[in-house]
Amino acid sequence: MAKISLPKNSIVGKGRKFTGLKPAARKKEFKIYRWNPDDDANPTTDTYEVDLDSCGRMVLDALIKIKNEIDPTLTFRRSCREGICGSCAMNIDGTNTLACIKPIEEIRSTVRIYPLPHLPVLKDLVPDMTHFYAQYESIKPWIQKQSPPSAGRENLQSVEERSKLDGLYECILCACCSTSCPSYWWNSDRYLGPAILLQAYRWIADSRDEAVGERLDELEDPFRLYRCHTIMNCTNTCPKHLNPGKAIAEIKKLLAIRS
Repeated sequence: MAKISLPKNSIVGKGRKFTGLKPAARKKEFKIYRWNPDDDANPTTDTYEVDLDSCGRMVLDALIKIKNEIDPTLTFRRSCREGICGSCAMNIDGTNTLACIKPIEEIRSTVRIYPLPHLPVLKDLVPDMTHFYAQYESIKPWIQKQSPPSAGRENLQSVEERSKLDGLYECILCACCSTSCPSYWWNSDRYLGPAILLQAYRWIADSRDEAVGERLDELEDPFRLYRCHTIMNCTNTCPKHLNPGKAIAEIKKLLAIRS
């Protein structure tokens, strides 16, 4: 019997022979919000096609590929690429999240990317975080302590005291939760929002801090705290799987107890 020679490109498997050509590239469409304050009167969306076979798995990989290979004018923030710094927070497929930990494969259709909602936009996907950081500074996010530690000692905590900070200290201030909160959209000038209130509770819960009373006094306000209506968008969208809604409830509970 004569031998049959297959082309070099042939793929043989499960009894079938396919001669052939290189498989078609896997293409994915990305629609991205664009706005340049120097040139554009109104925002637009630009559409880019990315070959997923030559791109990393995450949305941030696609954004970097678009900027490097297709459109160098595209502007966005990024840094760690590990879900730690919060720089690449944006609205992807209708949900606030981090581009560096959002898999492209989870989005079946066109990937739609916008800046975090209800913040001023500096350019493209870059929101202005000035007000957000000013609110963070207002809660005095550091240990306030009058009495010094014992000579030669640090400010120690027991294991139980330290465990109360779990679920609080991990916040990376990406603002995904605050910008998903309708109360923050409407009252961000006075309402601190989920991210800042979670951070406030982180210091209230710290056994080393001696300014709990003053911290609670600062928060006891119809707007700074009580604009929270427990919608829980904040908890649902947090990319670090934290629970700002619970932290806010704990602050309200402390204020109710001391009344």
